[in-house]
Amino acid sequence: MSRWLEHTMFAGNSLLLWALALGGALFGFVLVAGVLRLLTARARRRHAETGRPGLALLLALLVATRYWLVLLLALAIACKFLHTSATVSVWLEHLLFALCGLQLALWANALIRHWLQRTDAKGGKHINPVFLNMLTWAAQILIWSMLLLAFMANVGINITAFVASLGVGGIAVALGLQNILGDLFASVAIGLDKPFEVGDSIAFGDDSGTVVDVGVKTTRIASTSGEQLVISNADLLKQLIHNNSRMSQRRVVFGFRVPYGTRSDQVQTIVDRTRAFIQAEPQVRFDRGHMTKFGEYGYDFEFVYYVLTPDYTLYCDIQQRVNLQIMEQLEAMQVPFAIPARSVFPHPAAVAADLGADARPD
Repeated sequence: MSRWLEHTMFAGNSLLLWALALGGALFGFVLVAGVLRLLTARARRRHAETGRPGLALLLALLVATRYWLVLLLALAIACKFLHTSATVSVWLEHLLFALCGLQLALWANALIRHWLQRTDAKGGKHINPVFLNMLTWAAQILIWSMLLLAFMANVGINITAFVASLGVGGIAVALGLQNILGDLFASVAIGLDKPFEVGDSIAFGDDSGTVVDVGVKTTRIASTSGEQLVISNADLLKQLIHNNSRMSQRRVVFGFRVPYGTRSDQVQTIVDRTRAFIQAEPQVRFDRGHMTKFGEYGYDFEFVYYVLTPDYTLYCDIQQRVNLQIMEQLEAMQVPFAIPARSVFPHPAAVAADLGADARPD
């Protein structure tokens, strides 16, 4: 039997050599697959116990290893020990390069996904899924494009002209889709810089509302008046955005005016009592309060305080109580609020002329 295997030829090699090559390939595959399974099980168990990021990275790489690629690599390496023609040897080299490159690309994809998921888990809020998928998609296109170009160069294809044509075509596509690409890059900027996130209450221009979704081209906002606002990402980033959800406290500036003729001691009393009204409110830090200027038709007062929470309803309740106390104070002092009024004084000559006309007999 052994003599028959040794002397029976197939494709320039004896059946015995074929059997040895196949057996060696299968043995190598079983050995590598067993080691991979053992490492994967131990890494998964240790990661569940300790949660170390290094173990998570190792586990991602082990999971991305494809057993069918390991088998094909083992078979290709075994074929290198056979007697083959120069052409077959060259194509075996190309096959090994392609299989190794394919596995490296899978590992690179796993690394990128792991990095994005870890970056997403670090913050308190998750990255927009659309943006996360877009980054993953772009990275995969880059990796597989590089693998394709490397394989083409490996088999002897001149990729210089191909890369140049891709560059010219890319410029033409970019010029034709510049508005769409502008919104796309604006979406990337929103995802990276995070001026706002889904669920944040924002105001821009004359509109305000809660961010519902950040898409590739547009952002959807539930307006405070009830309707849904849809605005392109590029147009949104061109405006000043007020993110109310990130407000830690609310600064309040308000004022009122009393008429000229109010005594100076009454003015001082108004300032002191209004300051006391504000300081007596809970969750409020008083800043300043003064009679700031002599206005057009009265004394102008200005007061500033901070509500130590962004709650708008609480601010309205506090301001209403302060306003009512100011009204009661002015009523008790018999000092009215100033209203726009002008006093007209006629010229003395005109007054004398009118008096003279009245004194003449009819």
